[in-house]
Amino acid sequence: MPREIINVQVGQAGNQVGESFWRMLLAEHGLDEDGHFQGKDGQQLARVGVFFTEVELTGLPTKYVPRSVQIDLEEGVTNRIRSGPLGKLYRPDTYIAGQSGAGNNWAKGFYTEGAELMDSILDVVRKQAEDTEALQGFQILHSLGGGTGAGLGSLLLSKFREVEYPDRMLATYSILPSPKVSETVVEPYNALLSVHQLVENSDMTLCIDNEALYDVTQRTLKVKEPTFDDLNTVVSQVMCGVTTSLRFPGQLNGDLRKLAMNLIPFPRLHFLMPSYAPFYDPKAKAFHRWNVKDLTNALFDRHNLLVAVDPRFGRYLTAATIFRGRVASQEAEHAVLDLQRKNSAQFVEWIPDNVSVSLCSVPPVGQMQAATCLANSTAVQELFTRSLAQFSAMYKRRAFLHWYTGEGMDSMEFTEAESNTRDLIAEYQQYQEATVDDMEEEEYEEEVSASYGQVQSAEETEEVVEIGGEPEFEE
Repeated sequence: MPREIINVQVGQAGNQVGESFWRMLLAEHGLDEDGHFQGKDGQQLARVGVFFTEVELTGLPTKYVPRSVQIDLEEGVTNRIRSGPLGKLYRPDTYIAGQSGAGNNWAKGFYTEGAELMDSILDVVRKQAEDTEALQGFQILHSLGGGTGAGLGSLLLSKFREVEYPDRMLATYSILPSPKVSETVVEPYNALLSVHQLVENSDMTLCIDNEALYDVTQRTLKVKEPTFDDLNTVVSQVMCGVTTSLRFPGQLNGDLRKLAMNLIPFPRLHFLMPSYAPFYDPKAKAFHRWNVKDLTNALFDRHNLLVAVDPRFGRYLTAATIFRGRVASQEAEHAVLDLQRKNSAQFVEWIPDNVSVSLCSVPPVGQMQAATCLANSTAVQELFTRSLAQFSAMYKRRAFLHWYTGEGMDSMEFTEAESNTRDLIAEYQQYQEATVDDMEEEEYEEEVSASYGQVQSAEETEEVVEIGGEPEFEE
């Protein structure tokens, strides 16, 4: 029985990445652009139900429809998808669009324009959820720099978590602002307000940024002037890699909950850095011979990361490697252990065996072997530090604030978002510097304070008063 996932793509960036993702899924599962099966391998349909709903009509071939909702606050993006090559693939009622757009304003997406659309969005999501047998969770694709992806995406997350589906997994693919590729001036505001929501409501956030994507496409894939399609293809490869053990049978299978369970040691520290291998110039394909050791080394190389940070300035708390193609489990385990042994200073010593391995025998289309890695590293704090510095510079002068307060926001929310992000950075720094002795000491202190608390509460509740030699409890 498949464990289904509902895909929700919000805003322009989310919808464009989503379109690329579905195109890649169709190729991997042997489906055409109308959702009909054209492949020859039975494995392609074995677990197709994780992302697709099977529709059988009399006299017509079985159609596989994406379990997806496309949302934007202006009609342009959804109209473009509807009139594009994949327009007939999605269910017509899953396109939800507003009229006026969010205008890069987080408050519009969260409080005014986005809130008006919320009932119709939740109705469509409920319909999708009712058709599932064992809903595993949601994946939300959005950008944190604009108004719709950041504001409405955050509102959706909070509704799913607090009201509708509190016990389901919420994974987000979040495109964060990067220092060199900036789309709008108010990006730091939108990003930090979104991070504030992600810390509280998301189970697993995969961080991606445009600077790293440009770097990979220009330097490694040798595309001189990358378009957004080129960048989205790179993101789709990672998304397909992460979900591969859910969509195909393999030697070691994982699901979203297993991934999160092994990757997130503390609930707030759920921001993961994805990487992928192999990346290479298509013209040089004939000159590359990748083995498992090369793939493993490439996964932990900063040039293959989808986030513009340097992992050498942090330490890995945990990591999950997912290998695709003909890979022997012993070989994969050995390659990972070897890498950990050689770079032991980069991995925290108080979490033993902190790199998990998943294997799937089905390789990506056109490749023999590939690997994806999700790393929970303290180096990710660099992303938040960067956004926080830009945020503080503007917020100190109260620049652009009237656009947000005009939509009903309180300026206190900015202060809260700022202090929450500072706390998050401090937490990452604390665990980066922690040693085994520190963790044992901390554990001991917690035990002592817990037992002291029990003694105190016992003393408060059972205050004994001596009356004529007989102990009585005072009411």
